[in-house]
Amino acid sequence: MVQEPQEHAAAPAAPKASHGKVIGLAVAGAVGGFLFGFDSSVVNGAVDAIQGSFSLSHAVTGFAVAVALLGCAVGSWLAGAVGDRFGRIPAMKLGALLFLASAIGTGFSVGLWDLILWRLVGGLGIGLASVIAPAYISEISPRQMRGRLASLQQLAITSGIFAALLSDALLANGAGGATHTLWWGVDAWRWMFIAGAVPAVVYGWIAFVLPESPRFLVLRGNDEGARNVFRSIAPDDDIDREIRDIRKAIEEDRLSERRGALRGHALGLKPVLWVGIALSVFQQFVGINVIFYYSTTLWKSVGFREEDSLTISVATSITNILVTLIAIALVDRVGRRPILLVGSVGMAVSLGTMALAFSTARLVNGEPALTGAWGPVALVAANVFVVCFGASWGPLVWVLLGEIFPPSIRARGLGIAAAAQWIANFLITVSFPPMAAWSLPLTYGMYAAFAALSFFFVLTKVPETNGMSLEQAETLFVRPGKAAAD
Repeated sequence: MVQEPQEHAAAPAAPKASHGKVIGLAVAGAVGGFLFGFDSSVVNGAVDAIQGSFSLSHAVTGFAVAVALLGCAVGSWLAGAVGDRFGRIPAMKLGALLFLASAIGTGFSVGLWDLILWRLVGGLGIGLASVIAPAYISEISPRQMRGRLASLQQLAITSGIFAALLSDALLANGAGGATHTLWWGVDAWRWMFIAGAVPAVVYGWIAFVLPESPRFLVLRGNDEGARNVFRSIAPDDDIDREIRDIRKAIEEDRLSERRGALRGHALGLKPVLWVGIALSVFQQFVGINVIFYYSTTLWKSVGFREEDSLTISVATSITNILVTLIAIALVDRVGRRPILLVGSVGMAVSLGTMALAFSTARLVNGEPALTGAWGPVALVAANVFVVCFGASWGPLVWVLLGEIFPPSIRARGLGIAAAAQWIANFLITVSFPPMAAWSLPLTYGMYAAFAALSFFFVLTKVPETNGMSLEQAETLFVRPGKAAAD
């Protein structure tokens, strides 16, 4: 049974603190994002081995891979309830436990059904981490640094993807193949999953030493506990004013509607929830995970050998990390809206170029092949797309999701938005193979259209939140008239 976070309620006061303390807490909180990236990508190196070991059809193998995404959607929804009821720290502990169980259970699975079960358990852990990490980071970050620190979530995700792909490659190469025995009579593909136990244990240990979110403590009426946490991470700020602002936002939300209510007049939900859902869906409907999950088809079509595809995927993941650093450097200087708008344009152009390139493809042994200059053009366009996404929509959606929801529904609002993101991810993942078989130009053209739509959505529905406190930022979406007055 998850207990109330009493041990975190009264963090010892520190006479002095620097931004280093806050950065340390944000990095620690973002470890959940690392597990998110690791667990969602580690299966890539084991897909063929799993199919052969359990004699699965292509369709069943695809479902066994994608089923974790359904678990992610459920975990995201549960994270909101756990995070708002028991606290951000207990939710982290639960996520770490689920990660650990999934890593060991999947590594030692004996058949299809327990493999699917443990993949679902891992998905629940990913869903929890995808909600709690950005909520926690946003709630402990000073307004001047919140954009950069909240972007650490995406940096941690991309780092986790890189670590998973790299460990897959090292384990497979060390054994001479994913299906070959590595240590103690256990196949390399099983070690790929078991390796996830290490970051899971680290995440669990971190959850026992982090202080609880001060905004959650205020929500539960523990102002003194919140004051102690603020004193340890931002002693130079007006702590009493911070607590008054949080309390005022909570009380105004209670007066305007039932406490913590999610329902509203916009198709049954509050408008701010629809903004969060739309941001999440657009982030996935541009097709970013097609590049990471199904890149083999693209690389082969432009002339690379299949055995080189894993190395290329590792290189792409490194690119993703580097461009995320660009977003972290710019988000608190340039702002959220300009970066998202430029990213939308870049994604639309690069995806449109890929659609045009594949419209010239011819079939060779049933697979598309690009000739002449179109092969390099498609390869460059794919990497430009990764750069544009990684420097904009990848990290900044998590920043905004951590900012826009009122305190009383922040975790649950994030949970609903993240669940929508995982469902969108699932739809893109399972729809790409049949759509690609039907028409790659139309498939990439559809992704380009969603990228273009994302530009107009940000232009009309997403205000700038740079430099605002969380309480000021959420008024832009919940009480827009009041934001201007404040």
